[in-house]
Amino acid sequence: MCGLVGVFGFLEKDKDKKVSEVKKALGLLTHRGPDDSDVVTVQEGGKLSLLGHTRLSIVDVKTGHQPFSERGLSWIHNGEIYNHEVLRKEFGLEKHCSFSASDSAVIGPLFEKLGTKAFDLLDGVFSIVIIDKDKVIAARDPLGVKPLFYGTDHSGAMWFSSEIKGLEESCIEIKTFPPGHYFTHDEGFVRYYKPDYETKTPALKEEEVVFSKLRESLVAATQKRLMADVPLGALLSGGLDSSLIAAIAARELKKYGKKLKTFSVGLDPNTDDLKKAREVSEFIGSDHHEIIFTIEQGLSALSQMVRTLETFDITTIRASTPMFLMSQYIKEQGIKVVLSGEGADEIFGGYLYFSHAPSAEEFHSECLRRISLLHTADLLRADRSTMGASLEARVPFLDKEFLEVSMAVDPELKVIGSGRPEKWVLRQAFAQEHLIPESILWRQKEQFSDGVGYSWVDELKALAERVVRQDRFDKRQELYPYHTPATKEAFMYRELYSQSFQHPDSEKQVQRWIPRWQDYDCDPSGRANVGHKATYVKKEVSMAGK
Repeated sequence: MCGLVGVFGFLEKDKDKKVSEVKKALGLLTHRGPDDSDVVTVQEGGKLSLLGHTRLSIVDVKTGHQPFSERGLSWIHNGEIYNHEVLRKEFGLEKHCSFSASDSAVIGPLFEKLGTKAFDLLDGVFSIVIIDKDKVIAARDPLGVKPLFYGTDHSGAMWFSSEIKGLEESCIEIKTFPPGHYFTHDEGFVRYYKPDYETKTPALKEEEVVFSKLRESLVAATQKRLMADVPLGALLSGGLDSSLIAAIAARELKKYGKKLKTFSVGLDPNTDDLKKAREVSEFIGSDHHEIIFTIEQGLSALSQMVRTLETFDITTIRASTPMFLMSQYIKEQGIKVVLSGEGADEIFGGYLYFSHAPSAEEFHSECLRRISLLHTADLLRADRSTMGASLEARVPFLDKEFLEVSMAVDPELKVIGSGRPEKWVLRQAFAQEHLIPESILWRQKEQFSDGVGYSWVDELKALAERVVRQDRFDKRQELYPYHTPATKEAFMYRELYSQSFQHPDSEKQVQRWIPRWQDYDCDPSGRANVGHKATYVKKEVSMAGK
C-alpha cells in the first residue's frame, strides 16, 4: 500500500509553488509508504501536472518504483491488484508491462487498451490517478477499501490525495472520492461498479449449496490475498471472522512449509479476546503474538489517533486506538501485510442490533446500507490504523466474488432469532470443516473496542468527564452544528479533531457509525444491546432451523 498526491492542470509560472506544495503534502503521508518516494512532472499542451507517490514496497520490491511513466501515460496507484498476472496474459500486456513485475504496472497498459472499462476488471483494492496527455483520470475500488479525496485550489487545478491532510493547505474545497467510481473531465464521476446484489432479490436458498459456495469463495478470496514478496501475518481477535480468515491462511501457508504469524491485542492477558485468540492460535498452529497495552498508552495516543484517522466518530476511535498500537508492534516484527476480518458483520448482519430488524427484507436492506458505508467506518479504521504504522491490511470478506455469493443468499438464512445466532449461515458453512474450535465458531459477536477489555471504553468515558468543561459542552450545538456531539466523550473527540483539521470541508467528510432499531445512538457499543448478555452455546444452536 502507498500514499499518493496529484495535481492536474496548472501553468508553468506556478510550477515551483506547486512542486513545493505537493512535496509538503506527500511528506504528511510518509506513514503510508516509508520505503520510497518520488514526484514527477507531466507537461502537455501548455499545462502541467504533478504526480507524487510514497511507497510501502510489497509486490516486486525492486522495480515497483512509482510514479510510472510509460508509452505516453503516467500513473500512481495505492492498493493491490490481485489478478495482475491474469490480466497481463489475457490482454497480451506482458511486453507493455516488462518494465516492472509490480501489480501496479498493469494499470497503465490495461487503461491504454480498454479505457475506463479497465477499472471494473481490476480484482483488488485501489486508488488510481492517471495522466493521459492533457487529461486526468482517477478511480477508486468498489467499496472504498483504499481512501481517496479530491479538491481544487485557487488556480482551478484539481488535486487528489490519499488523506484529507494532503489537501488541507492547498485546496479551497475538499470532497471524498466516491467508492466504485471513476472520474474524467469529459464524463465527471461515473459509477462503474454496479453489482447484481444491489438490484436483484437474493434468492439463494438451498442450504447445502449456500454453505458450499460460501466456503469456496471465502477460501479463494483469502488465497489471492496471500500475494506478497514480504512477510505476511494475520490479525486475530478470537472472534468468528478473524479466526476463519487466519485459519484458512494458516492452512494454505502450511502447504508451502510456512507458518502464519498471528497477532492479538488487549489490556490484560485474561481479556476475552486474548484468551479466545490464544485458543484459536493453538488450534491452527500459528506463531502467535499478544500485545498488551495499558490504559495510559491508549489515552495518550488519542490526539495522534484523531489526526491519523481523520474522524471524530466514537466507534472508530475506540476500536482504532488498540488496533494502531498493535500495528506498531507488528511493523517492528518485520511484517508488512496482515489479513483482517472486516466486512463480515455488514454482509451477514453480525452486529447485535440486527436482531431488532422487523423483517428479513429490512434486514437485507440494512446490510446493503452498511456495506455502502463501510468506507466511512470499518474500512477507514482498518486502513488508517494499520497504514498509520506503515502496515497494510487486506480484507478477504470484501472480495467481489465473495460479495456476489454472500449477498445473493436469502436473508431468511441470515436473520437472527428462532435459536439462530448472528451470522448463523456463515458459521454453519464452516461447521464441518473443523478449521477453528467449536467454542469460537459459535462465539457471540463482540465489538473490537469491547473485546480488548471493557475497561477501555469505561476509561474513555471517564476521561471525557474529567477534561470536557461543562460550559463548553453546553454550547456544543453552537460550536459544532454539524453532527453535534451528544456525549462528553463525543465532544472530546470533536475538540481533538478541530485542533488538527481547520478546513471547513474536513468535518463534512466524517460520518458517524450509528446502529438502527434501538435507542442507544449516544453509545454504539455492542454492550449497549439488550441481547449482549445472552451467550450462545453450540449444542443449543448449531442445527437450529434445520
